[in-house]
Amino acid sequence: MDYIALTKKLVKGCLDKGADQAEVYLESGRNLQIEVRNGEIETVQEAASHGVGFRVFVGGRMAFASCNDFSESALENATDKAIGFAANTTADENNVLPDDKGLADVSGLYDPQIAQVSMDQKIELAKQVEKLAMKDSRITKSAGSGYNEGEAEVYLANSNGLSKSYRETACSFGVYVVAEKGDQKSSGGENCSRRYFQELKTPEEIAEKAARDAYEMLDPKMVKTQKADVIFDPDVARSVLGGILAAVNGERVLQGASFLADKMDQKIASDLVTIIDDGTRSKGLASKPFDGEGLPTQKRTIIDKGVLKGFMYNTIVAKRAGVHSTGNASRGGFRSLPGIGAHNFFMEAGPDDPEDIIKATKKGLYLRGATGYGIIPVNGNFSGGASGFWIENGKIVFPVKGLTIAGSAFEMLNAIDMVGNDLDLNRSFTAPTFRIKSMQIGGE
Repeated sequence: MDYIALTKKLVKGCLDKGADQAEVYLESGRNLQIEVRNGEIETVQEAASHGVGFRVFVGGRMAFASCNDFSESALENATDKAIGFAANTTADENNVLPDDKGLADVSGLYDPQIAQVSMDQKIELAKQVEKLAMKDSRITKSAGSGYNEGEAEVYLANSNGLSKSYRETACSFGVYVVAEKGDQKSSGGENCSRRYFQELKTPEEIAEKAARDAYEMLDPKMVKTQKADVIFDPDVARSVLGGILAAVNGERVLQGASFLADKMDQKIASDLVTIIDDGTRSKGLASKPFDGEGLPTQKRTIIDKGVLKGFMYNTIVAKRAGVHSTGNASRGGFRSLPGIGAHNFFMEAGPDDPEDIIKATKKGLYLRGATGYGIIPVNGNFSGGASGFWIENGKIVFPVKGLTIAGSAFEMLNAIDMVGNDLDLNRSFTAPTFRIKSMQIGGE
């Protein structure tokens, strides 16, 4: 089916039925899921799907409808619903659609070889990574392993003359295991995601990391409540980056629900902190040539050497704020309206080897697991449960569990005094290892 022609036709159909402006967002794709436990295949599920979402504006009133049936009657019915829904919404002069016909130059989004790799090879990958993780005598149970892949095509057209499309693929595999010692149980897991099948890590690498994460946390100890340095492992970067990402959401800023709302062009973090949002990185898992409403993606500096430089907007929120969209319209699929979200969001690497950061720490926590909300985007407060390893005189001495850590975002960000050189840009939301000088740690 010619989806480019279809989306244009559907836009025209919306206008013919009374819409002032219209957008059609169409997805077509295939997904494969393989689940293995104890060497046995539990699930092999492959499914193709497609669907289309209609966003219309009638007299400044916005409405949305979707369907996954491409028959002419179903598509016409969805169009009628969208037009009808608009009568029940409130008019807003900011309800507009973009008109930028450009595309960001992004390479490496589609791997034609994924579909050609045999099903047996993919099943064997899931089985092998589990088998390798279970080889260690300290690992007693498997929580399962798996392989997933997806192919998708996205088509977008609107009444301002936009007509754009792209294809993408992604695949991943991983394993989760349990280590036991007496009454103790400790779990660990690891996975790898890539655009290209041949660029996945080896099952040996994934299995070794999963097993190590489980058994290294056996025999934890407790430490006294105190202030000490905290080293954040890349696996727990989300607990800090997540709050920053939410706080630079332009809609939150307009609502006064961001602790960064009045901090533009001000110093909010250490000189070592530079945070980037990049929708154009080659083979990036969140890269794409245009965002969820058709604007070209871009590479933007959000925090530059500690200075806040940008918020994120889609078209409607940007118009409310009196600025331009930053190409950060996010979409959960054809069933959803555009929100605001990041692409490949990361803290830039620093100069320090992670081992040297540990060696430079006289006393502190090497944080490997965090629970709770992290940085709360409204007020910047930080608190959460913590687990990892205790450091004394530059050496890891024992694992710790059941701790809490607390602070404020500004105190934490300004206290980052060492940043690692271990940034993994194969992740779409990540940071290198970094150290915060002196945080409140709750123990016994």
